[in-house]
Amino acid sequence: MKPLSLPKSSLLRKPREYRNVYNSGRRIRGDRLTIIYTPNGNEESRLGISVHGVKRAVKRNRIKRIIREFFRLNRTFITPASDIVFAVRDGFTPDSPAEIRYLVDRMVSGKKEERRS
Repeated sequence: MKPLSLPKSSLLRKPREYRNVYNSGRRIRGDRLTIIYTPNGNEESRLGISVHGVKRAVKRNRIKRIIREFFRLNRTFITPASDIVFAVRDGFTPDSPAEIRYLVDRMVSGKKEERRS
């Protein structure tokens, strides 16, 4: 594996994996973006993306590409290694992985507001 690649093993792929994160994960809420995570006991974090309310496939796929690129470059933004789901709501239109990084840094630094649901 190349150090900057994003293999399929780094992605959540099965519905039960998403359910586990949604049911037992901690939430960090932001404007039109929520990060849900739960430690996975593995050596590396895994990513899942859930886009709600965005009708156009082109827009949904662009959002997913940008989030995957952010994750590929910043896998350790939550420690310990966790299963992480980015839940995106309508109206969220990032232009670059750098913009995602800025938003995530703001959300993670304000983590004391997180609630368990």
